[in-house]
Amino acid sequence: MAKKSFEDALHKLEEITRELEDGDLSLEKSLNKFDEGVKLAEYCNQKLEEAQKKVDILLHKNGELTSVPFDSNFNSESDSTD
Repeated sequence: MAKKSFEDALHKLEEITRELEDGDLSLEKSLNKFDEGVKLAEYCNQKLEEAQKKVDILLHKNGELTSVPFDSNFNSESDSTD
């Protein structure tokens, strides 16, 4: 099986959500789609967590570039020294 991208998995998850919301599937097909959707949601969540761990901000300190973990509360304006 080829690797799926985050975007492909998210698109498929959206498709499954629409199918389930339409309510035209049998109970058995709905359960199968739900199961597939849960697996896709877990995959997407895993990929997002991996991406979040890779996010670094490069700061210029004392003439050196320093890599620090991403902080969602980071405010670049308050930290700039011009």
